[in-house]
Amino acid sequence: MILDPATWLYPTPEGLFCAPGGFYIDPTRPVDRAVITHGHADHARPGNNAVMATAQTLDIMQVRYGERAGNSLQALDYGESISINGVEVGMAPAGHILGAAQVVIDWKGYRAVISGDYKRAFDPTCASFEVVKCNLFITEATFGLPVFVHENAGAEAARLTASLAASPHRTHLLGVYGLGKCQRMISLLRSAGYEKPIYLHGALQGLCDYYSSQGVELGQLCPFTDVQAEDLDGQLVLCPPGAIADRWSRRISDPLTAFASGWMRVRARARQRGAEFPIIVSDHADWPELLQTMADVEADEIWVTHGREDALLHQISAMGLKGRALALVGFEDEGE
Repeated sequence: MILDPATWLYPTPEGLFCAPGGFYIDPTRPVDRAVITHGHADHARPGNNAVMATAQTLDIMQVRYGERAGNSLQALDYGESISINGVEVGMAPAGHILGAAQVVIDWKGYRAVISGDYKRAFDPTCASFEVVKCNLFITEATFGLPVFVHENAGAEAARLTASLAASPHRTHLLGVYGLGKCQRMISLLRSAGYEKPIYLHGALQGLCDYYSSQGVELGQLCPFTDVQAEDLDGQLVLCPPGAIADRWSRRISDPLTAFASGWMRVRARARQRGAEFPIIVSDHADWPELLQTMADVEADEIWVTHGREDALLHQISAMGLKGRALALVGFEDEGE
């Protein structure tokens, strides 16, 4: 008999719950047993009792939360699985950020894969997305509209290096999220030939240090506090998005403000962020990647979580598949 996944895997106020395993995936409030897809704060919250994730995600949670990362931490490698109350739980690379994983659940011959956040584009700072064939695929839909077709990330980084070369007397102030986007942009800029020191807002240093410890080459990074205002001309400074218009940035005279995000394709978003130089680099799947992934996993049923659900559900129906909008709250695109 084919299992109805909705009878044993379903949303609750705490998050997506696997009933036979007794665990939650990316719970939105503290629970006894949590399986975490990746380290962004809208998926990895503090205060859970037992936490299972990849080793890198657990490290990131400890960097961010310290002892509040969880009372008991269990690492699970990509390709490894463990039985929890008779449910086999595994991890597969999601390609989102360092340590990000899809959660693979096998129970009574039925396989469900929860994507977490993912992308298919190459990213030198994390393991690439792996297709896992399954009966049920639960996909994010952050950019689940046909209008969202991301630019080539390497080309976007090259645009920024060209601007730095063309404006040697202006400091370029680049807003990036601290986990994933920051390190990916640095890596892309290095690949594009930018070899000068990159100056960091203090809030970005800790996770850059962690990425470096994991073998991600970021080149010379310097604290912003170490450079004199008169020496900032022509330099590149990275900061959290909120710092662009903060008092912190007033040391920079006439900065060229940039912002890296998939949302930069939307002009209103770019204006809202005060981005003179929008950079379209996303750590989430765009519309073509979402469609390609749904075809690749060969699932009979696809559930859509946080994001733009209607267009994707229409496409799922057109593909002859069973679709469902999964009402999960509390996800806010921290990494985008």
